[in-house]
Amino acid sequence: MYEFVKENKELLGDKIEEQLIEFIQKAPIAVGEKIPNEFELAEKFGVGRSTVREAVKGLVTRGMLEVRRGSGTFVISTYPSEADPLGLGKYEDKYQLALELFDVRLMIEPEIAASAAGNAAEEDIANLRELCAEVERIYLGGGNHVYKDVELHTAIAKCCRNRVVEILVPLIDSAVHTFASVTHHELMKETIETHREIVEAIARHDRIGARCAMVMHLTYNRQMIISMMQQRADRG
Repeated sequence: MYEFVKENKELLGDKIEEQLIEFIQKAPIAVGEKIPNEFELAEKFGVGRSTVREAVKGLVTRGMLEVRRGSGTFVISTYPSEADPLGLGKYEDKYQLALELFDVRLMIEPEIAASAAGNAAEEDIANLRELCAEVERIYLGGGNHVYKDVELHTAIAKCCRNRVVEILVPLIDSAVHTFASVTHHELMKETIETHREIVEAIARHDRIGARCAMVMHLTYNRQMIISMMQQRADRG
């Protein structure tokens, strides 16, 4: 019985840790800002302060939070270290970072999609279609689709059958996370449509079609970042 209760407490702690990540990203609480205190978070999540304390400790370990004695707990990265292997979370201007990441993605990802179209096997195509459908289901249901979106782009890269391309996957992953953190999951219609076009071009082994569809997908997103940066400049 004791072990069962202990396991449940651990599962609850993991759940609150993930909810705290989502709260930081969606509020949003920027790098350098302080999160609410234990009492406020405990009320928000409907759990005890000890559970919140453990969740905070977990995010300190994962490189998102820093506890400053006498001052509070501050965000030092908007994504846990495993979701930010390149250390991009330290850059405070997320809009500029997102724009620069798209510029890099436009250099490499259309060619990744073209290569995937030339090398994807039938089981790869089935997996891409399944991931594409899952992203749509979560997105349309109002859930956090980002991790499945990352999984889809990762799967496309793996279709290239090129080990060096797979090394570049963390760059793509970080770019998807950064874009989501500043846009709050906008461009749903465009994302769903261009994902479908990319996957179906790969399924047809249409290298040019896959390249063009990826360019369109990235361009929609890049233009949105530019528009948001302009709006922010106009306000400030």
